[in-house]
Amino acid sequence: MAKESLRKFYGVLIVMGFISSVGVVRASAQTIIDEWNAVQAPKPPELKSVTVDAKTTALLVLDIVKQGCNDKRRPRCVASAPKIQGLLKQARANGMLVVHSLTSSSTAADILKEATPRDGEPIVQSSVDKFFGTDLEKILKEKGIKTVIVVGTAAHGAVLYTGSGAALRGLGVIVPVDGMSAEDAYFEQYVAYHMTKAPGVGQKVTLTKIDMIK
Repeated sequence: MAKESLRKFYGVLIVMGFISSVGVVRASAQTIIDEWNAVQAPKPPELKSVTVDAKTTALLVLDIVKQGCNDKRRPRCVASAPKIQGLLKQARANGMLVVHSLTSSSTAADILKEATPRDGEPIVQSSVDKFFGTDLEKILKEKGIKTVIVVGTAAHGAVLYTGSGAALRGLGVIVPVDGMSAEDAYFEQYVAYHMTKAPGVGQKVTLTKIDMIK
C-alpha cells in the first residue's frame, strides 16, 4: 500500500510539474503583438536648446517634394514647410552648408517652394538613407562638417535612416521635432524616441525645436 501511495504521489507531482512547465512556456511565448494593448508609451524625450558652429554644421533638408509633402498624403509635412523655410533662411544667413535630397522618383523641380535650393547647394538622390549610393558623406567631409541638422519627411524614412547614418559615422545629429513629419503622429513619436535611445545613435542625437537652435 505504501509503494502504491508513493507511486500515486509522484504521479501527481509529475502532472503538476508538466502543467506548470506548460504555463511557463505559454508565458514566455508572449510577443510584443500579444502585449500590444498593454504597452504604455514612455515619457517623451527632453527637448534641448543647442548652439551650433555654422562653419562645421550642415542643414540636411530631406525629401520636401510634392509627391510626399502634400495635403493628401502628409498634411503634417505641409504644416512643417514654413518652419523649415525659416530654418533655411537662418542657416543661409550664417553661411551654413545646406544639402537637399530627393526621393528615388522625384526631381529638383518637385521640391516645394519653401525649400527651393539655391545655386550651389548640393542635391543628393536616394531612397530613405541619403548616404547610400550618393556623395553625401564626401560632401560633408570636404566641408569639415562635424554636426548635421536633419529635417524632412518622412520621419520614419529619410529622417530616421539618414540621421542614424550620420550618427554611426561619428557626426553629431540635431533633430528638430517640428521639422520632421509623417502621415501619422505615431511615426513621429517612435522616431523621436528611437533617435535618442537607439544603441550607437542615441549618444549622438540632440532632440530640439527649430526656435531652440542658435
